[in-house]
Amino acid sequence: MSAQSGQTGVARAVVQQCLHATLQVKPADSGSEAEWTEIERGMVIYVCFFKKATEDIIPKMVNSLLNMKLCEMENGKLVSVLDLPGNILIVPQATLGGKAKGRNMQYHSNIGKEEGIHLYSQFVSQCEKELTTSDKCLEMGVLVKHGTYGNRQVLKLDTNGPFTHLIEF
Repeated sequence: MSAQSGQTGVARAVVQQCLHATLQVKPADSGSEAEWTEIERGMVIYVCFFKKATEDIIPKMVNSLLNMKLCEMENGKLVSVLDLPGNILIVPQATLGGKAKGRNMQYHSNIGKEEGIHLYSQFVSQCEKELTTSDKCLEMGVLVKHGTYGNRQVLKLDTNGPFTHLIEF
């Protein structure tokens, strides 16, 4: 299938370099204020899994996304987020699985909530593990932060340019 007619793989990610990002991880309710997490310079990864996704895709996704040369250095050279080194903010984004039908969006290809939570958790864990194997990342104290699967994701993002990429797996 083409990207226009629906999904072409088992997962989709959008990556955006950032100078600073703040993400709401828990909305406010009657008893408490909203909770937020944030990163400094690095990369925001929006991720969506489709019905046919399994844990087998996670290592490929993590390796590709963290090693792709998408982060711009001051001299204009592109490096991976691991080589920057930069922080990572992971945002579950089911809307990436949407397909236009008339004036509405449909999400019939998206994975079920329970399976999605499991794959999302595995994705976050493997990103964290990848950072701990990088001496440069450990030395600089870079972090992986993430949103809450199933919640509306309120995001504040400062970038040094609209350098956004869609990657399908």
